[in-house]
Amino acid sequence: MQFELSEEQQQIKMSVREFAESEIAPHVMEWDESQHFPIELKPQLAELGLLGVIFPEQYGGAGMGYVEYATIIEELSRVDGSVGISVAAHNSLCSNHIYQYGTEAQRRKYLEPLASGEHLGAWGLTEPSAGSDASGTKSTAVRADRGWLVNGSKNFITHAIHADTCVAMAVTDKSKRSKGISAFIFEKGMKGFSPSKKENKLGLRASETASVVFEDCLVPDDQLLGEEGMGFVNAMEVLDGGRISIAALAVGIAQGAYESAVRYAKERQQFGKPIAEFQAIQFKLADMATQIDAARLLMYRAASLKDNGRKTTKESSMAKLYASEVSVKVCEEAIQVHGGYGYTKDYPPEKYWRDSKLCTIGEGTSEIQRIIIAREVLKQV
Repeated sequence: MQFELSEEQQQIKMSVREFAESEIAPHVMEWDESQHFPIELKPQLAELGLLGVIFPEQYGGAGMGYVEYATIIEELSRVDGSVGISVAAHNSLCSNHIYQYGTEAQRRKYLEPLASGEHLGAWGLTEPSAGSDASGTKSTAVRADRGWLVNGSKNFITHAIHADTCVAMAVTDKSKRSKGISAFIFEKGMKGFSPSKKENKLGLRASETASVVFEDCLVPDDQLLGEEGMGFVNAMEVLDGGRISIAALAVGIAQGAYESAVRYAKERQQFGKPIAEFQAIQFKLADMATQIDAARLLMYRAASLKDNGRKTTKESSMAKLYASEVSVKVCEEAIQVHGGYGYTKDYPPEKYWRDSKLCTIGEGTSEIQRIIIAREVLKQV
């Protein structure tokens, strides 16, 4: 078994780290305070291939695998989880849904500008009354002349305002329950399709999260994505890959908080010596380092299996569950290491802690991950 990144993967890791530290780090708190979505980064992200990481070059992508992808999300999130989750949502959800289940014509029309970074993508599954019970979708799509008339809304949508392309699910046959939900591609500016309320969030405040509304939105037949009635089923498969990126997001946030704690422990003097020399602090740092490494290994296992064409439902959920809960714990311990200063915005841990919490909620809560893992484990008995 290989436990180290290849030389090429290390180069990717360091190039993204250099970009994050030079172009993102100086603005992190400014963007967080103002809830500014840094759309101005899009050309640079595109130039680095970060908006089409997992897609073939023939569609404008970078042609990398999930191991590289997880590494990239981790490195971005080590500096700012807001940028990490934006890149993850664009790649894993909207773009990947089109790549996996779109026709060749849809890939050419929609995926190519998404993967090249010309366009930004959003993905809509969650609704006000359909969160963990995503199959309880209320948005409807009724057959109309040469298309579908869509009504409803989606909330907690990353890039809802700035997205050029949005993939969203709607009920096409209520009698078939989850097998009666279809996916559709929406374009910015379509009549009856518009962004709505922007959320004022605890963390990841520089990542744009808002609602979208469909009001008699006529979607042409050629914008039905995948087979009719298979939208929900396909969405669950898309989430298998998406949860790897959330694990990477969590690992990156935890790593950033941990490094901040280590630096502070070496600098902060109490009782005539650095607090890093006290066993109480050393034990905290040891536990943090061990937990982050364990989470990273789960993340890379899922990513490697994905790259080898294996089903990763259980492994993706395990990685997402463990990494997200470790991230919250590590960030909280980083605050504790900083003491009173950790509770202020003058030091990084409080922001890392706020950002980390979303990892236990987005793309399936920790409770949902445990249900998925238990279901998969019981199949093996």
